[in-house]
Amino acid sequence: MRLPRSMAIAAIAFSLVATACGDDGAGEFDSDALDGMTITVGSKNFTEQYVLSEILIQALAARGATVIDKTDTGDTPTTRAALLDGEIDMYWEYNSTGWVQHLGQGTPEPDGEELTEQVADKDRATNQIEWIGRSTFNDTYGFAVSPEIAEETLASRFTVDAFDLEAMAEYLDENEDTIVCVEPEFPNRADGLILFESSTGYTVPADRVRVFDDAAEIYPAVAAGACDFGEVFTTDGRIDSLGLTTVVDRGVFYVYNVSLNVPTSVYSQAPETLDEVVAAILGPMSQTRMTELNRRVSDGEPLAEVAADFIGAFGING
Repeated sequence: MRLPRSMAIAAIAFSLVATACGDDGAGEFDSDALDGMTITVGSKNFTEQYVLSEILIQALAARGATVIDKTDTGDTPTTRAALLDGEIDMYWEYNSTGWVQHLGQGTPEPDGEELTEQVADKDRATNQIEWIGRSTFNDTYGFAVSPEIAEETLASRFTVDAFDLEAMAEYLDENEDTIVCVEPEFPNRADGLILFESSTGYTVPADRVRVFDDAAEIYPAVAAGACDFGEVFTTDGRIDSLGLTTVVDRGVFYVYNVSLNVPTSVYSQAPETLDEVVAAILGPMSQTRMTELNRRVSDGEPLAEVAADFIGAFGING
């Protein structure tokens, strides 16, 4: 009997991680498995996507594929369009983004595993797109707070009186000169700013929203006090590097586990190997480890070296 894909990939991940933790630290893989196959890898335009994509590129190349690097494809709509148009063959996508943005559905299932199964079934049936694997880490949206406001409001941050999204809305309402910094997608996404506004009942005035073309610039702007609040991704290493404090989210923003998106026509050429590669990458990729890899790249370490360190540590390429 054939296992459901989520169970099969979990089994592969377990075996690969177990192998990686053995005496020689080397995984087992077929270096010719993708021989003759040309694969174009894309990515969205932020650090975590670059990290995961570089790891993927190295793993695919080690299995014999000719890999064309088209990472930094663009924002979410641009990258998704590139996949659907055949400009790229695969990229990493998040389950709630798929459900809400790409498939136009309502509030997603809060259980990440069930959500991924739902989005995978619907995207395969509707668009012939496969969702391979699922991360345990959750790179959801959040807000960071400027040091001045953190000092002013978070004296009790580790108690039940923690500064949460409701408290952030109250602060914005009471302090009319405060600025919220966001990337271009966030105000218009169905899973973005509207979730904060609908859950708190506070609408951020348009003249108090500052849009950054590059989301990476928000983090240092918050740290410098140029932004009072800034949209962040919760696994971004710059939160730790810059010592930023984040607003407590009591379940307002959706779950964002990552999977590899691949057209069925591409996936069908090497399903077992692609399953194996994704499982090898996502199996050991905990929340802490993803955040640390992101931090290292944000701090200036070469992307290829950070990816190679991860691959070597878990025997992904032998």
